[in-house]
Parts: sequence; structure tokens; C-alpha cells
Amino acid sequence: MASIVKSACPLNCWDSCGFHVTVENDKVIKVEGDPSHPITKGKICGRGRMLETRTNSPQRILYPLKKVNGEFKQISWNQALDEIALELKEIKEQYGSTAVLHSHDYANNGLLKSLDQRFFNAYGGVTQLYGSLCWGAGIEAQKWDFGDAYGHEPEDVLKSKNIIIWGRNVARTNMHFYEKLLEAKKNGAKIYVIDPLYNATAKIADEYISVKPGMDGLLAAGIIKEILHLGLEDREFIDQYSYGFEDLEKLIEGISLEKISEMTEVSAEMNQQLAKVFADKPTSTFMGLGLQRYKNGGNTIRMIDALAAVSGNIGIPGGGANYANLQVGQSFDIANLTLSERRSSHRQFSIMKQAEEVLSAIDPEIKMIVVTCGNPLTQVPDSSIVEKAFSSVSKLVVIEQFLTDTARLADYILPTTTSFEEEDLYYSSMYHHYVNYGPKLVSAPGEAKSDLWIWTQLAERLGFGEVFQFSRDEWLEMSLQSLSAKGITLDQLKENHNVELPVKRVPWEDFKFKTPSGKYEFTALNKGAEWQLKLALPEESKWNNPSLAEKFPYNLLTIHPLRSNHSQNYHLFPKEPQLKIEVAENIADEHGLMDGDLVRVWNNRGEVKGYLSILQKAHPNTINIDEGIWKRFGGSVNNLTSSGESDNGLGSTLYDCLVNIEKIN
Repeated sequence: MASIVKSACPLNCWDSCGFHVTVENDKVIKVEGDPSHPITKGKICGRGRMLETRTNSPQRILYPLKKVNGEFKQISWNQALDEIALELKEIKEQYGSTAVLHSHDYANNGLLKSLDQRFFNAYGGVTQLYGSLCWGAGIEAQKWDFGDAYGHEPEDVLKSKNIIIWGRNVARTNMHFYEKLLEAKKNGAKIYVIDPLYNATAKIADEYISVKPGMDGLLAAGIIKEILHLGLEDREFIDQYSYGFEDLEKLIEGISLEKISEMTEVSAEMNQQLAKVFADKPTSTFMGLGLQRYKNGGNTIRMIDALAAVSGNIGIPGGGANYANLQVGQSFDIANLTLSERRSSHRQFSIMKQAEEVLSAIDPEIKMIVVTCGNPLTQVPDSSIVEKAFSSVSKLVVIEQFLTDTARLADYILPTTTSFEEEDLYYSSMYHHYVNYGPKLVSAPGEAKSDLWIWTQLAERLGFGEVFQFSRDEWLEMSLQSLSAKGITLDQLKENHNVELPVKRVPWEDFKFKTPSGKYEFTALNKGAEWQLKLALPEESKWNNPSLAEKFPYNLLTIHPLRSNHSQNYHLFPKEPQLKIEVAENIADEHGLMDGDLVRVWNNRGEVKGYLSILQKAHPNTINIDEGIWKRFGGSVNNLTSSGESDNGLGSTLYDCLVNIEKIN
């Protein structure tokens, strides 16, 4: 008999939805929204619904696989674990533990996914990754400005008079915030969308501002310039609660509004209009993650933060420079899970440049790569170098559910469970502040095992099994230790299925910041003169590299796909996907291209081929190819992208990319 059980979405996503999952005969039948969830209220996206397809797919890897003479052969768990453990032991003895690279991303947002760090720390410490392909430059930028990256709680937007959605298509990536925008608009708020692409969110805006890709920070500088010119700045905030404003003022004086307008391709009149909008408080700003995927990405977020600060929209209801909300994740005791004190050695590679660093590593060289929660051959930039690097090591171990581009290269594939086959806690660090409980609902097919089981078995074979001798409940209670003192317990979570975390609903309302000065810092006090705000531009632009721009005249964006969480779902679509290349109308006109044409997009790093679609109202000279599509379907678009690092070293430059295009006859 079928039953409906409450559960939660594991995807690393803004919304972190509550689920109603229909289960019958130990099988997930359907995934729907939980109407009682305080934020998501019964509505979920197609990516969430696809978790049923993912769980039941006949394409799942059901048994441990070993590559023998270029072909995968099914082996037992004992053989797989014994051989991998022996390899780890010998590598540590001969080369040291940092000869192992742990390549990790965030395919699953469960708290217990942090236990891979516990394993590698207890092993002795391996080469880990730092930075983020996704949001790292912006997080670091807001830490310089505010001392941390905090956002306003979802209901607060209803107190905004004006709402700026900057580089973020919430209709695609944050559907419950999109609904909140519709409510705010109905209540009289004005919505402004700033984006190179005229997207679904732009369609509900009172004003759409089309900006040249990568020039958002310069646009913010132009708006600040007009605020100061019109005398609309918040002098009380600037004088009492900020540091370094005179540096910003001097910087802004050094460029004309006409020059800013020329470079951003946004009119001077629009700069003035937006200055008045920001001064008409409260005005809230919601930034997307694509804004900071450029060489100048950290500076871009800092300049938009500065705009919110100059206009007095920090620390007030209905305001905010909303990018992330790390106070949500900071509620949990992750350190209890990771055992960082156990490692005796440690080395870090940039997540963006992990491939180059693998190929150039010495003392020691990388002998083994272990991949968890990720598909780096598709998601990491400059794919050809990634494939070369991951093919170069003696052993590649991939913990996976499907034969992804990365798994195809592996020496060992260890089949793991889906979220409905294991118990965990899930939360969003970007939008709302509720933690969700996800129970185990069904048995795993074949011999698929949870990541935790795999780490426990390997730890026993390597002689530190005692650090994994805890029940699932005990692990979860470890992560909730500080919350239990505030009355939030695992029993409560299991009973209610979601619990509100104790966060500040309006960050910085006491105007006490976590910076060295205790104030909002226009100039980062402890970073030195070279890290002051700049009128920074993308590295691949006609302003910084005119010869490159002449050869490759078009800006390439690689936005989040509609129906897949990054690369997770493409192979599950009912109809086999094709690479879609979306172009601005002027590009189609210049090349005589029509919808459906087969075209080639290329630069010095590589090429992709796909089918053309003309984007209405996109900024001139802009191309978009959704990220995540697999090699067998025409990808990866990261054949074209750069493995460079953002200005603050912690973010990717995925959008800092110039290309050319031609029709294939």
C-alpha cells in the first residue's frame, strides 16, 4: 500500500524544499511539495521532481566497478575496498598522504557529506581544494566589506519599496523568491532587473536594464557617482558606521559618467534614474552568482555592496546587499564532524586550477584522486586540461550513482545511495533559514552503499575505524550540538521535519560589523593598498585585451540549466538533450544565422558544436550555453572557459570568456 512521507530536497540550491514522497513496495513512486513547509509551501521545481527518476533509473551503477584493460568489470565490495585501502596505505608510506587529492564539490547538500573530510583528516591529511567554482569570489568580497556574507530573511523583501535583482534569474533558480517578488509587486514595490539576458524574471520587472557582461561593478560605480553628484548619499551611515569612504570618493572622481556609460553600454540617464531608486529607501539588492565569475568578480560584488552602503540600505528592514546567508550554515557544528586536528600533513590546490596543479605537482606528485559529490570533467573549467590531469594519475576513485564523464575515466567506481536511501539534514545557505530533515525512505538497489558506509569500511581497513564508530543519530547530534543548547534537537527535527534556525533576520541592524574596524569597510583595513576598490574590468574584454577581442568578439555566459542541477540530470531527460547555443539578435544578423542552425563556437581553449537559438532582447554580442551538459551530448561548455582565478583568488572566471561563432554547413 502506498504511503506519503515527508522528506527534503538534497540539491545545493537556493530553495531547499520540503517534500511529500509517495512510497510503495520499497520504491519511490512520486515526489511532490510539502504544503506545510513554512517557505516552500508545497511547490517544487522540475529538478526536485527528477529525484524520483534519479532514484529509480535503470542507468544507475549497482555494483563496484574496476577498470581492467580499459573495460569496467564488476567486483565485490571487499575486493574494491581492500585494493583501494592498500593503495592508500602504500601511497602514504612511499610518498606521504598529500600524494592523494580529494576532489569534492556539492552535488548533495547533506550535513553528513562532510564526513569525507573526517576520513581524509584521520588518514593523515591529503591535498584538498580551496575556493569555489560557484560563489567563492563574492563570499570573500562580502567578508572584506561586512566581515561575513549574510542575507535578509525571505519575508523582509515585502518591506522593500524598490527591489533590485542584479544578475540573477530567480524564476529559474529560486522559484519561491520569484513568488515573493510577485507578492511584493502586488503590494506596490517596484522591481528592477539588471542583466545581460532578458530572462523570465525580467518579464515581471518594472524596468529592465541590459548591461554588458562583466561590467556590473563599473555600473555600480556610475550609480554611486550620480548619488554623490545629486547629494543623495546617507551621510550618517558613511560618517558613523563606515571606514575608507574617502578612497571610494577619490576613485569615483577619476572617471566620467560618459566613460562609464560607454563601457557598460548603459545610458547616463539610466545611471541617474537608478541613483534615485537606491536613494528612495528601503531598496533591497539581490545579487546572482554569475556576477562574480570574472577576473574582476570580487571587486564587482564589493562595488555593489558599496552602492548599498552609500545609499544607506545596509542594516535596515527592506534593504540589504543580499548575496548569500552564511549564518545559516554557521548554525551547525561541522568541526565536530571533520576532525581537522587529526591531520598531520596538508596541502591545498585551487579548485579552478586543480588540473594544472595535478600535472605540475612535486614533493609529492599526485598519485591518487578521489572524487566525491562532483563531476569535475564536466564542471571544472578548461575541460581538456582536466581530462589530461585526471588521466595522468595512477589511480582515480569515483564515488558515483551514474557513469558520468568523470566516472568513465575512473579506475574504481563505488556506487552510492541517493538521498531517499539514506538519512540526513539539509539546509540552504543562500536564501531561507530552515533546516530540513530527510529520513531514509527506501532500500538502495543492487549493492549501492552510502558514502558514510564507504568511509567507515575504508577507515577500518586503514587502522582508524574507531573515529567512525557512531550511529547515524549520533553523527547528526554531533552537528547539532550548539543548537541543542538553544532548544533545537534531532528528535524535534524528526517530529517536525523542519526547524527555524536562530539567525538575524535583518543583518547588521546594530551597525556592528565583523570587520577589523568594526565598521563597514569601503577599503579593507587588513588587506593592503593593492586590495582597495578598483574600477576593474574582465580580463577577456576589448578594454583589457583588444587583440583577443578582435579575434573573439563575443561574450560567452554559461548559466545554470533549467532542468538539471548542474550536470546531474541531462542523461535522465525523456528526450536526449542537444547542446543549445543561444545568441543575441545582432550576432545572428551579422552571420546570417537562423534558429536551428548547426554552429560551432570556439576560442583558443577549445570548441563546442550545437544548435542555434536566437535570444530576444539579449545584450548585443552575448552568447549563452547552459553549463553541465555531458560530453556525449555535445559538451562540456567548459572546453571554452578559463581556469583563471578571481581577483581575490577564491572564485572562478567561468564568465570571463570571449568566443567566436560560425555556421557549420
